[in-house]
Amino acid sequence: MEDSEKKEDDQVQSLLVPVIQGTQLSLIGADLISVPTGLCEEYGQIITRLDLSFNSLRNLVGLESFSSLQELILDNNEIDDQVRIPNFTQLHTLMLNKNKISDLEVLLEQLKTQLPALTYISLLGNIACPNELSSSDKDEEDYKRYRYLVLYNLPKLKFLDSKQVTRKEKEESKKKGAFLRVVKPMEASSDHDAPSSPTSRYTPLPQEVKDGGNHQGTFGQCRYVYYGRHSEGNRFIRNNDL
Repeated sequence: MEDSEKKEDDQVQSLLVPVIQGTQLSLIGADLISVPTGLCEEYGQIITRLDLSFNSLRNLVGLESFSSLQELILDNNEIDDQVRIPNFTQLHTLMLNKNKISDLEVLLEQLKTQLPALTYISLLGNIACPNELSSSDKDEEDYKRYRYLVLYNLPKLKFLDSKQVTRKEKEESKKKGAFLRVVKPMEASSDHDAPSSPTSRYTPLPQEVKDGGNHQGTFGQCRYVYYGRHSEGNRFIRNNDL
């Protein structure tokens, strides 16, 4: 019985032993929930390529020790919108496939400031990357708009996801990227939670409609434009939304 337990312990320990090849380090499928401190202290100054795929990482605390990092692979982890990306001045490749990133704009703001040399990023399998891997109701047009938005914010990119960035895409991103900002409607609150505001001037309906009087049609400008394969409203998209 003792021999079998010792064998299991040895197997667990072997999972935590990084594979080193020159300046490349891999620690894959080790059930890591954070970056081991010892790993940073021992290899931080020499590693240029780090692969921590198939773990359970939620943050990147400690990775700032890898000052020479050029490639970072973090596929199949638990990274979400709360992640804080360290400043890597030499990093040109970042792989974040199949994580839990949903807010693309928050991520892009970090990438612009923290990774100035970035030329290749892949976000496939995240909600923030609207294709069939993340949601069955997304189509090619959704993914195309996503690429324009990313390229508008990261014009140095040469590869995005699994595709090389084309000259035409770069040109289109310059024209359309500024108009593709994601606008999120405010979360609706329940009637019990909504505070009363008798002095508020705003009302979504004319007063005569609210009072149950003479109902009349009304129209106005809406700042939300729905993009998707099921949208009949696409026929009415304004020119400056294209």
